[in-house]
Amino acid sequence: STREVGPVVSSPAAELNAVVSPDGRWLAYDSNESGQFEIYVRPYPATAGERQWQVSAGGGRQPLWARNGRELYYRDFDGAVMSCPIGKGPAFAPGPLARLVQGAEYSGGGSTGSGTTYDVAPDGRFLMIKRQALGDGTTSTLTVVQNWFEEVKRLLPGY
Repeated sequence: STREVGPVVSSPAAELNAVVSPDGRWLAYDSNESGQFEIYVRPYPATAGERQWQVSAGGGRQPLWARNGRELYYRDFDGAVMSCPIGKGPAFAPGPLARLVQGAEYSGGGSTGSGTTYDVAPDGRFLMIKRQALGDGTTSTLTVVQNWFEEVKRLLPGY
């Protein structure tokens, strides 16, 4: 069998952070087609003429599905984690939005940036990076070491 590679969503807008629902029926993503980034959902795989739904209100980035597919999370421009319940049934049925986590103290919020900066565990808890002020106006740093095992071998020959 042959596989084709092609765009799933294609428009003049910027479309980012696409995630497929756990049941494989829906695609959530952020797009600036309205002039600011919002969260949209459309059927997956997409076919011509299928409708899409705007889930966020007042801006949204970084969609993530709950593991059971019954909620769609995203971060608003203040960095808060928002929740949109998804009704059961064959049609996409978004419910009312709820703010789950205040976001000002967590990094990665806002209207800019293109990567997802949080995750949700199977039990519904969130993994987020909390900002820490050091009191003197400075902030802490995070160092990422790539090829860590190679660095260990270099520092400890014979390991």
